Amino acid sequence: MAMEDEDNNTTGIATNSRTSIKKGGDLGDNGACIDRQPDTVIHQAGLNQTAGRGSRSGPGVHAATGIRVLKQRNMKWNGSRGCVTRKTRFGSRERDWLKGDTQRGCVCLYGGTVDPQPSAPGSQASSMPQTDLQLVLCSTSTTVEELCAQRDGKGLYVQLHGDLVRRLEPSERPLQMVYDYLTAMGYAEPVRVQQEAANSDLSCLIRFYSEPPVNADQQERTLLTGVFNVRKGKTQLHKWAERQVILCGTCLIVASVKDSLTGKMHILPLVGGKVEEVKRRQHCLMFSSAGSQAQAYFVSFDTLADYQRWHRQASKVVSQTVSLVDLSCYSLEAVPEYLFYSQDITHLNLRHNFMRLKEPGGLLNLPRFSQLKSLNLSHNHLGVFPECVCEILTLTELNLSCNNLHTVPVQICNLQSLQTLSLDGNHLSSLPEELGGLAQLNSLGLSFNNFSHIPAVLERLSAVDKLAMAGNRVETLELCTLARMSHLKTIDLRLNGLRQVKSESLEAVSQVTQLDLRDNCLDSLDLSAICNLEALYCQRNQLGTLTLSGFTLRMLHASSNRLTTVNIYPVPNQLTHMELSQNLLEYLPDWVCDCRKIEMLDVTHNQLSELPLRLLTNLSLRKLLAGNNHLQRVPDLLDHVPLEVLDLQHNKLAELPESLFYKALNLKYLNLSANALESIPPSSQSEESLSTLQELYLTGNNLNENCGALLVGHQNLRVLHIAYNQLLSFPASKLTKLELLEELNLSGNKLKTIPSTVSSCKRLHTLIAHSNHITVFPEILNLPEIKLVDLSCNELTEIQLPDSLPATLQELDLTGNSSLILEPKTLNLFSHITTLKLDQKSTTTAADSTSASTPWAHGYSEMSGQRNKLCVSVLAVDQFGDGVEACYGIFDGDRNEEVPRLLQCTMGDVLCEELQHSSIDNVYMCNTFLTSHRKLGMAGQKLGASALLCYIHHEPSDPGGYFSLTVANVGTCQAVLCRNSQPVPLSKVYSLENCTEEMERVKCCKAIITEDNKVSGVTCCSRLLGCSYLSPWVLPKPWVHTEPLCPQDEFLILGNRALFERVSYQEAVCTVQAVRDPRAAAKKLCSLAQSYGCKDNIGAVVVSLHIGEDSCTCEPPVTTTEPRGPPPTPLPVSVTPGPTEPATLSSSSGIASEFNSETSASEVGSEAGSTASDEHPSSGPASRPERRCSLHPATTLCGIMVPGPAVAGTHPGLFQRQPSSATFSSNQSDNGLDSDDEAPLEGVISNGSKLEVEVDIHCCAFQLRSGVPASPKDLSHEKRGSDYPNGKMHRQNSVVVSATNGCLLAVCGREIADLKKSPSTSSLFGKKLSNGSVVAPEDSHNLIEVALEAPKKKSGYFTAPAQQDPEDQLIVPPCLEQEVREQLRGQTLLVSGPSALSAPPSLKDPIWDHPHPPAFASHLVPGPGPAPILQQEVYDTAL
Repeated sequence: MAMEDEDNNTTGIATNSRTSIKKGGDLGDNGACIDRQPDTVIHQAGLNQTAGRGSRSGPGVHAATGIRVLKQRNMKWNGSRGCVTRKTRFGSRERDWLKGDTQRGCVCLYGGTVDPQPSAPGSQASSMPQTDLQLVLCSTSTTVEELCAQRDGKGLYVQLHGDLVRRLEPSERPLQMVYDYLTAMGYAEPVRVQQEAANSDLSCLIRFYSEPPVNADQQERTLLTGVFNVRKGKTQLHKWAERQVILCGTCLIVASVKDSLTGKMHILPLVGGKVEEVKRRQHCLMFSSAGSQAQAYFVSFDTLADYQRWHRQASKVVSQTVSLVDLSCYSLEAVPEYLFYSQDITHLNLRHNFMRLKEPGGLLNLPRFSQLKSLNLSHNHLGVFPECVCEILTLTELNLSCNNLHTVPVQICNLQSLQTLSLDGNHLSSLPEELGGLAQLNSLGLSFNNFSHIPAVLERLSAVDKLAMAGNRVETLELCTLARMSHLKTIDLRLNGLRQVKSESLEAVSQVTQLDLRDNCLDSLDLSAICNLEALYCQRNQLGTLTLSGFTLRMLHASSNRLTTVNIYPVPNQLTHMELSQNLLEYLPDWVCDCRKIEMLDVTHNQLSELPLRLLTNLSLRKLLAGNNHLQRVPDLLDHVPLEVLDLQHNKLAELPESLFYKALNLKYLNLSANALESIPPSSQSEESLSTLQELYLTGNNLNENCGALLVGHQNLRVLHIAYNQLLSFPASKLTKLELLEELNLSGNKLKTIPSTVSSCKRLHTLIAHSNHITVFPEILNLPEIKLVDLSCNELTEIQLPDSLPATLQELDLTGNSSLILEPKTLNLFSHITTLKLDQKSTTTAADSTSASTPWAHGYSEMSGQRNKLCVSVLAVDQFGDGVEACYGIFDGDRNEEVPRLLQCTMGDVLCEELQHSSIDNVYMCNTFLTSHRKLGMAGQKLGASALLCYIHHEPSDPGGYFSLTVANVGTCQAVLCRNSQPVPLSKVYSLENCTEEMERVKCCKAIITEDNKVSGVTCCSRLLGCSYLSPWVLPKPWVHTEPLCPQDEFLILGNRALFERVSYQEAVCTVQAVRDPRAAAKKLCSLAQSYGCKDNIGAVVVSLHIGEDSCTCEPPVTTTEPRGPPPTPLPVSVTPGPTEPATLSSSSGIASEFNSETSASEVGSEAGSTASDEHPSSGPASRPERRCSLHPATTLCGIMVPGPAVAGTHPGLFQRQPSSATFSSNQSDNGLDSDDEAPLEGVISNGSKLEVEVDIHCCAFQLRSGVPASPKDLSHEKRGSDYPNGKMHRQNSVVVSATNGCLLAVCGREIADLKKSPSTSSLFGKKLSNGSVVAPEDSHNLIEVALEAPKKKSGYFTAPAQQDPEDQLIVPPCLEQEVREQLRGQTLLVSGPSALSAPPSLKDPIWDHPHPPAFASHLVPGPGPAPILQQEVYDTAL
């Protein structure tokens, strides 16, 4: 769980120190001082005024070595967060001493408990001083020795990422360690480093202890000891006696004298023995050794806890087959002394510790194990090779990886029995000649060192058959060197920066059978001299030519190169697997068709125009991947072929061979997506089909409903994707024959219904049919295994439900169905569904929608694929902050869902806070990521996620100028901007395969990169939020890029790795351009990725952009030449084009409401009725003051920016006037009924407990302006009735203006219950957040709560001040608009301040235009209330 600071402004550490201090309180000398002031506390805000308001600034310091210890008192532990709650403040002397120099700060010293427990609720703080936490004020030059001298302590310990605890050396400097850690993370400014160092949340990343922390579980597994009643032998000859009993390693040790270890010790080996319960005596165990001469001891324990603890640990020992002791990851500096009694130990694992040489039980004592064969000392930070290990002559296996070793001593030759030596991850550049004397050594690991050539000593190590030198610095490989090492069969030289392979002599290299040259810099490769080569791996080079010997070649992997041809001689008759994807092949070499044993051929992402007939008739080929080429036809099959997998997606196929299915009877997987097919071949020549096809992907073709009859022959079909074709219907009778169908995707067609015969598919668990014209909910809720149903972006009107729903149903998506009305009974029936996505029913009027309009709108989609959980989350806020800004993000946790959810909920808040501190894009974005990384707390120690954040804003230097888009990312999430119909990548992919500089950085940090290119086998990313235990290999510092937006920018696409691995940038742009609705476009991107073969979680966000010529954000575009529809709002508009008529925009809202099963619909309704709001005031689509850029400022009234008219879809020729004052509406009641006619409002469902699916409340700060009071005239509002569903109109939201402390606030007049929701949070309030839900940033400043004149609830209704009669509205015909403009322009001379009339230029909207030209009404627009527009006197109580 993320560690969140409960008080953004203070970090208080109470003290109770009462010792003397020098007169005057001088703290700048080298002497350590303790303040006499009682109960003084750090107060971070105010220590550094340059940090900005609200920052968690740490103590500013001067360069000095003074130390002050402040003992902790009055601290409240939060056990789940591992931090404290500050309640008091720092004293003035501490503040004065800390100010002004970044080389001073504070170090938190924790006690010996690993996980402090929270105090009981309501308990009072103890009056006795507690020692769990101390705050030490010091400088970066203060050493551990000085701190211990001040505190009378024995030492200090440091813990990184909640992992191992290391004892600090006396010369180490704790505060400097913290500063270095933060700098390595990515913090650049010294002041910010100082602030972060004082943050308590940092304890999850780096923490100091004043004494070794106690871990009971670790102690149990390391050593058990106690005084118990013991009896020796199975007979009754011996009596019970109290003895010291020890369980350590593989033995049970019993002292001969009570409470003393000076006498004789009885050793009982337990490996292979028994531990049994003695039923005749309570809490008694019998321990016996193995063998015919087995001995036994009976031990009677005092408590059940002791009995269980000893029984559990002893059972592990006796179950072992070898004498193995595993003490890895215990933060040990020495092994327990009792362990040396276990002389039968053969395998000792001390990995991930801090073993020292001279400690009792240290490395110098390891030769005492007389039978030790295997010793693992990897990751112990040794620094030097421990020569004492060379005295353990029985060793056969020694692991010293990752120990910062620079040399290997000559004493290594003493280990004549050594067979395996691992020296990976060190700084070795040479090996001693004496190493060649180890005749039995058969495995030598030298990967990730600093070797520039292959060590010559390997020529003498004749038993070594594998050269493991990945990640070194070998730039040239000479084959003659390999020829001299005739014993080497396997060569691993990946990640070496290898530039050439020399073959100067004609001597053949006959012994090498496997060669790994991946991820190097080779541009050509001739390995014909390696005549017995069986497997070659050369992916991700720059190869243009490749020449090999084919005598024994079995496997060839050469993807991601620049190959135009591959030369192999002779024909490789033993070749079974060949991978040549992502190259430049225009044709397949002839020898490929002659390979007799080839089973798998991958030639995807090339430039092939045809496939040879001989290839398809090959009797050994089982798997052919030829997608993403230029194939126009597939040759006819003349005979039966054993082909099982055929992938031909992304080609130019217009037809398939007629004999495909009845000649390829073994075909189980066929992918033909993204072609130009108009039909598919029949499954057989007769009525009886022998097809074994199980997965068929036909997405993105030109198929019609006739193909349905041809599909029924594939009765074994389990997965069918036929999305985005031209289907008008699906034959009902044919669907009944697909009884084994499990997954069906019919999205993006023109279906009006799904046949009721779908109920015969009893195994169906996934039905995806979004973006159709379906009006009737299909009969699928009675299927026993149904899990996911996606019917979004359709035309559903009602749902007929059975009496009960299947318990397997986990996700139901009904968004984008504008006419769908769900009764409360239906919602209650859906309450158990884990993820229920519904539209919020907008009550927004014409005035509201324009008032809340922004130059962008978004839609998003997430699909879990074949994974059982969704690990992708989305952040989307169309109205971010106080201005015209937006924030979008996507977070991919790969295998975990916790970190993406935490980032989704907190990252917007963090960005808001960082924007207060800095206006430099690289600074605030970088700090946002680093702070979010810290806030992940303990969840971020072992788990991580890729993150992408996009922030649309004006440049601070030019608030009225162009918009800019600032993008920051870590990991593999990407952002693509469409500009002039071309993709513009904005992010950087931080994966080891794609980023060479990151690969070099990780290699320099001596990380072990596994063969699948993952850091320590965990992640392929070098930058992530979280996974802090992989630091410094994996960092949270993001890539930051700012792109100025222009009118040619059409939309923005955000996606995770799975999306862009399957869908190219260009295809993604073309896909979105073809779909009018951002949400439908995002849905299509995800569906395409699935149909292209993606099995992982997929997430996509599409943001439509409407940036005008001058970035004007005032009013919607007004033009007389190009009619436009309503500009995009925070609620994306879905598109439901008819089959024979032009597409029309539906008025459905676009943000999904996700309900979880924990709360019923009525419970949500009761929570939604609350009047409190914690959401950001600008996060909802609310009635806002009319936006005015610097080119089109609004008029002012009494120094208050007056909100202008808000009209959705402003019509050409319609002139509008400013209203004379802000208005406030009070005609809505708590039960969702109009106070006059009690008619139910749209989007509100009431059954005694209101459930609101849509709410929007908005608090907008009015700008204070100076000027003469003016009374601008009202403007008329009109809207063509056909632009609204059912021709209904809603009145403009009213606004009450009040003032508090000189700050004028605008509070919307909607119900206070609506405060709970916003377009980005939808109906999530009161429900547990579901995966992928969209969450807006929370804001701690609630403008509603501080507004003195905000309306109060009274008897279920709002009470508003007295309202004047509305003035007449002015409707201006198009022919008179210019004349009226000229007349009113003259009147504006009487009004001081900026002009009230300014014609905003048209916003560029090439794709998202309204399809119909607007019409004009010649009458006043009716409203739902008694008055279309109400006026209200403005009250200024503060002035």
